Amino acid sequence: MPEFNFDDIRPYTDKEVKEKIKLLIKDPVFDEVLMHMFKVRPKVEMIKLQLRMVRTVRQLQGTFVYDMLRMIINKTSDGLTHTGLDKLDKKKAYLFISNHRDIVLDAAFINYLIFEKGMNTTNVAIGNNLLLYTWIEHAVKLNRAFVVKRNLPPRELMESSKKVSHYIRKSIVEDNVSVWIAQREGRTKDGFDKTQVSVLKMLNMSNASGFSEGFNELNIVPVSISYEIEPCGLAKMKELIKKEHYGQKKTSKDDLKSMSMGMFNPKGRMRFSFGTQIKIDLEEAKTREKQNQLAEVLAAKIDSQIYSNFKLWPSNYVAYDLLTGEDRFRHKYSEEEKKHFELMLEQAMIFIDFPITDITERFLRIYANPVINKLAVTGG
Repeated sequence: MPEFNFDDIRPYTDKEVKEKIKLLIKDPVFDEVLMHMFKVRPKVEMIKLQLRMVRTVRQLQGTFVYDMLRMIINKTSDGLTHTGLDKLDKKKAYLFISNHRDIVLDAAFINYLIFEKGMNTTNVAIGNNLLLYTWIEHAVKLNRAFVVKRNLPPRELMESSKKVSHYIRKSIVEDNVSVWIAQREGRTKDGFDKTQVSVLKMLNMSNASGFSEGFNELNIVPVSISYEIEPCGLAKMKELIKKEHYGQKKTSKDDLKSMSMGMFNPKGRMRFSFGTQIKIDLEEAKTREKQNQLAEVLAAKIDSQIYSNFKLWPSNYVAYDLLTGEDRFRHKYSEEEKKHFELMLEQAMIFIDFPITDITERFLRIYANPVINKLAVTGG
């Protein structure tokens, strides 16, 4: 494997924990965040005291981070469940590729569940566009995040992607540390989860073997993330409408708002379904065109597991029936659950105050598309 200096993208090591936590605690913006979360000064000072005593990443994740995530689950959801995790080898490193619904919580909850099962937590891919403040960079790198640089000129982007690819492979193959990466750049805005072939091409940049062998050594396990209520559903709709109708791109303020909304908005029930390791035995690629075709086949394999393992909630079935004008899944939800979803739809109409006619359809598709995708794979 070629030599790379990963210092600009890697997470912090245990040797750096004490120094970086000291910087984090001194940051005035981080202090504001803690006050927003815990409301009273004595509680904030107690948290800071606990943080000062932390000496390793595992200790940090097993105390402060674990407690914070448990608080989020208890206060903003009706519970977090999982399937498939028991079938994984605790001593083996995997590349977890999941659909992407929430900026912070997708990876955080995967690590929460893995930690509870006695497995080592994953290194987590995060875009540099989310490192809006110094405290955020410290916080995520203390939590095993590595940085994926975006919006670079083509040549620099190529080199950056190659470095990330080698970092991921080194983490899994040499260091035996699992990695989480989203199936696409950015969150799914319309509920239609689909693996970007470009993500797989990036992973293949560090492959010194044949196509199948190189991907098999990454131990890919798809993960399906299902929130009963999309915590940032309305914000995502606004983002899409602003981009499509007004040519407005989201700002760093939008990202920060989404991070906060994702953590503190209601989520209903949550299910994280871990699939089975993908074993591929595909004809080797001799040309770039052939490699692209094989990457598309692999993407379809990942999508197939994500769709079939996706937990569909009453909100998904109601949305599908309203969208199609059918009663196909009437047996999957109660009248009360239907009324609750229709109330959410009315609130969306008020919240999305743009003068366009397809707001209802957009909202319904966020929840109905997972049903459509699952039907395409399972047939019923």
